[in-house]
Amino acid sequence: MTKLQKAVLAALVSLHLSVCSIAQAAPEREMVLLDSDMVEAFDDGVAMLMLAKADNVKLVGITTVSGNTWQELGTAYALRQLQDAKVTGVPVAAGTQFPLHPHRWEYIDREIRLIGRGHDEYFGAFQTPKPLSWQAAYREAYGEDSPVKPVDKHAVNFIIDTIRANPGKITIAAIGPCTNLALAVRMAPDIVPLIKRVIYMGGAFYQQGNITPAAEFNWWFDPMAARIAVRSPFKEQIVVGLDVCEKVVFRREHYVRILETMKKAGHPMASMFKKTFVGQNFQKNPNFQHFVWDAIVSAIIIDPTIVTEEVTRYIDVNDQYGLSYGQSLAYPRVPPGGARKARIILSIDIDRFWNMVNDPKFWKR
Repeated sequence: MTKLQKAVLAALVSLHLSVCSIAQAAPEREMVLLDSDMVEAFDDGVAMLMLAKADNVKLVGITTVSGNTWQELGTAYALRQLQDAKVTGVPVAAGTQFPLHPHRWEYIDREIRLIGRGHDEYFGAFQTPKPLSWQAAYREAYGEDSPVKPVDKHAVNFIIDTIRANPGKITIAAIGPCTNLALAVRMAPDIVPLIKRVIYMGGAFYQQGNITPAAEFNWWFDPMAARIAVRSPFKEQIVVGLDVCEKVVFRREHYVRILETMKKAGHPMASMFKKTFVGQNFQKNPNFQHFVWDAIVSAIIIDPTIVTEEVTRYIDVNDQYGLSYGQSLAYPRVPPGGARKARIILSIDIDRFWNMVNDPKFWKR
């Protein structure tokens, strides 16, 4: 072998070792599918953009479901906020319009008289007229047609196809009602062992609910779907319920701080945020308080060490129509047949959470 050949071989070996070293140093990004009842800004919008901009996360898609908003409006909100943030390559799939209980939304007034309500008078999509389409919702919200569209595939099929194409790699962040997820596992039970884990925003295990004394909003909106989901034999389930969410109080100083962070980055969400129910209330009343719910899910995905307290329990959801409709239950020892284990998050590092939300990288366009 000539000196030149030896030199070339040495260079190739060195390059190979360098490439291997870089590959080992850069861990694979967490692949996340966000299933959301999308709103503008806090909390779903911020949760979405945190995942879209995080260095260690690959947001593989957003599926919309009715809950906070009708699915049509949620789809419009998702598309607009991704555009404003200049996030490309993340598909949005429009999903399920109604909860599994037949015609429930048409008789919600009758249900309230039967079951009562909790400390939160919010009833999400049930309080508002249903849009004719996502296009109509977009025009109504933004005064123009959307330059981009959701994918031509129902959210349930999108979930199924994405899981099958990436076995063992997808984390599902179910931050709205579980209707899409429940239908996906019913239609294609083969995907259940292929899902890496599911992390929910839902439930209230060791405190009262908000929508009723028994139930938290997301799982109350579609208790049948929530029960199907939490009883599916996923490899791992993590629940971010009111037990932790109502410890992270959203006060005016937090609002002012994140608004300034958005403004410094020139992000359009700053003006959007000011127009929301939350923004208007903070501007009128300095003592107003709220919660952030879904953003906590994103924070835990991005940095799991933010969790400071949790328990593992068998869990279930009451889907029997009555006073405790939608109640979430935790069993330390003897669960009902079919219940599965889940990690219930109880506390997080609150200061680190707010610092994370205000990380400038989430608001760069």
